[in-house]
Amino acid sequence: MYRRRGEVVKTRLGPIHFTYLLGAEANRFVFANSDLFRWREAFEFLVPITGETALITSDGEPHKRRRRLVQPAFHHRQIAGYVDTFRRNADRVIDGWQPGTVVDAYAEFRRAIRRSTIELLFGERLAADEQRLGDQLQLVLDLLDMLPFERLLQERLGLPKWRRALAAKAEVDARVYDEIVYRRAHPDEAGTDVLSSLVEAVDEDGDRLSDEEIRDQVISLISAGYETTSAAMGWLIHELVNAPKHWQRAAGAPYEDPLIANLVSEALRLHPPAVLSARYVATEFEYAGERIPVGAQLIISPFVTHRLAEIWPEPKRFDPDRWDPERPGYHKPTPAEFLPFAAGPHRCIGATFATVELQVVLSRLLERVSLSPVPQRIEPIGYGAMRPRYGVQVRIDEVR
Repeated sequence: MYRRRGEVVKTRLGPIHFTYLLGAEANRFVFANSDLFRWREAFEFLVPITGETALITSDGEPHKRRRRLVQPAFHHRQIAGYVDTFRRNADRVIDGWQPGTVVDAYAEFRRAIRRSTIELLFGERLAADEQRLGDQLQLVLDLLDMLPFERLLQERLGLPKWRRALAAKAEVDARVYDEIVYRRAHPDEAGTDVLSSLVEAVDEDGDRLSDEEIRDQVISLISAGYETTSAAMGWLIHELVNAPKHWQRAAGAPYEDPLIANLVSEALRLHPPAVLSARYVATEFEYAGERIPVGAQLIISPFVTHRLAEIWPEPKRFDPDRWDPERPGYHKPTPAEFLPFAAGPHRCIGATFATVELQVVLSRLLERVSLSPVPQRIEPIGYGAMRPRYGVQVRIDEVR
């Protein structure tokens, strides 16, 4: 659409008008004019998953307040304390591998990332039940793979998939509420996990998050945390196992090494989990000579932006060296050109959490394992997080 019709593309699905603003300049405009948009209407379909008060479905002052209270849990110093957990759960996966066998590396590390996310959000008390929590959440996340009208049909008719998802969500909610009650009753046992931070959070006005707000932040952060991060890890392994020179160069590098960071950035560029990002147009405006009316659903696309040759030479090639400042012709991308976590006031609050986790897990994989590719069909799927539909099959050659 971008090549044929330019930056502004208008479409319609029944009564819903969609306007795509495509490319870096369009992204820059959207991020700089957040007052023109609302998020609640654009992400209404997420409410059954995230709850009413999650950051992604909040606007205006309520969003600012909640983000201000959640933010300390994702401070750089706090995330530095998560590294051992990321490493331990990656090693747990690798310890179970045997040379000569074939595994789905995406599925294997999806479990590790899910465990780390739940462990760091809930603490050890509920981490032991990670499998059950993950299975229940997956029933809810499966709704995101449906087209909007399919999901609406499931809801309106109360079809079995919708009912199972709601029952699963209710079970997860109950577990989170139980833990909130326990934390409030046992402040002396408060740990350093995110849930403790949310329970104890107080802003400069003395405000605290309600139990509902804490539940919604936790559920949305778990869902977004392991769904998107594990998708990125799957694509990263797929690219690296087919580019052994990069694997060999980075083997043994610590997670903080620029080589590791460049590999992660390049995977996020080629395969951003958030293919599309939506806004609801609250104030009519004009862009590139086109009038965009109130009520339109505005769509921007990290995927399109990340594959434009005018920004990224040979955009479809996996080339981590493009992130090396010492490389001739290096161009540091702006937030409008590289946006795997979006930008502006609704930038993903877990961006640093996800990036560090990817770097730690990748560093352990490169240090401990030698893999080779297996012939397979690689195909993307997913609206909530673009992931490899059939997994990433690899042959384990060596485990150290």
